[in-house]
Amino acid sequence: MNYTYMVRCADGTLYTGWTNCLSKRIKAHNEGKNGAKYTKTKRPVALVYYEGFATKQEAMSREYEIKQLTREKKLELLKF
Repeated sequence: MNYTYMVRCADGTLYTGWTNCLSKRIKAHNEGKNGAKYTKTKRPVALVYYEGFATKQEAMSREYEIKQLTREKKLELLKF
């Protein structure tokens, strides 16, 4: 399974990414080992949203779509 996810950083910003293992990726973001450069200085992060996909390509496509949204639209996703 592949996932597109959003985390809320300690400063309140949102970060969107994709992975094939959510728990491992969130741990990487919080420990600073192989986490995103963006989240490195904004720890801790908390998982606030994710979607599952059969393929890496689908997850990456959805990541791109979400990253094009405004902050308000991203926050709307979190309401479900």
